[in-house]
Amino acid sequence: MTNNKKSYKYLIAGAASAIIWGFFSIPLRNLKQLQYNAEEILIYRVITSLLLIWLAAVFFRRDKIRQDVQYIKGLSTPKRRRVLWLSILACLLVTANWFSFIYVVNNVSLRAGAFAYMVCPLLTALGGYFFLKEHLNKLKFISIGLALVSIFLLAMGFYQEVVWSVFVAVLYAGYLIIQRTIQNIDKFNFLGIQLFFSSFFIIPLVIAHPHAFPMQVAFWINILIISIFFTIVPLYLSLYALIGITSSTLGILIYINPIIAFAVAFFYFHETVNSIQILSYGSLLLAVVVFNWEYIKKLKPSSAVIES
Repeated sequence: MTNNKKSYKYLIAGAASAIIWGFFSIPLRNLKQLQYNAEEILIYRVITSLLLIWLAAVFFRRDKIRQDVQYIKGLSTPKRRRVLWLSILACLLVTANWFSFIYVVNNVSLRAGAFAYMVCPLLTALGGYFFLKEHLNKLKFISIGLALVSIFLLAMGFYQEVVWSVFVAVLYAGYLIIQRTIQNIDKFNFLGIQLFFSSFFIIPLVIAHPHAFPMQVAFWINILIISIFFTIVPLYLSLYALIGITSSTLGILIYINPIIAFAVAFFYFHETVNSIQILSYGSLLLAVVVFNWEYIKKLKPSSAVIES
């Protein structure tokens, strides 16, 4: 395949992760109806995901584990420490993001949860530009401007929700920027390492909020769905995408998430919508197209050449 087609698969992976997360409010609201709070959902999400991913790694990816161990052993001590501390920081950020997002969706509003991932791409793109020196051309800056306009439109009259949304967004944007700096480690195994560290961060929640072990079948069905389809799969896809695309590009692709979340809130949960919200989400969709216009142009049949 050409390099264009190879980069396209990373773009698809990034978009797929955002599409999946757009439907995340459905199992979260199911658990809310079962009277489970954000702390309990987070605890069992992390523990279940950790068990599932390491079972898969041990039984099906032993060669990759050995390769990663050899790679880490071959690093100098300063580089090894840097990978360790960046990994711990990334785990802290993503765990805090999970908890705050669950809380926002179930205790603030679906609109605030969607708005968080409107702010996140803007912060990720700008963070990639300032901290990772990722290139942003004039077209990409225009798309960020369009996104900023949509954010201001949707923020009108919902200031408290905006504060929560920005907090959630900052956490995930920081996580994505750090992930871009860690390369050469198998992304599936690295996700397992992140969940391992995340399990330590939730210990204070277990101590502070002791509770009975859940026995409802419906609870475990929703937790398994969250662990597999809304944690392991989309996180792996987003980490895989960062092999071939910049964090700023992945950040903009996240705009697909709130567009879908908005549709779920309107069509599935029957939340109200006004003309300003429709206008803001429309401008978001335009921002996604403008930011990725260079990739879209490469999808022409003439550019999709297969090497012999």
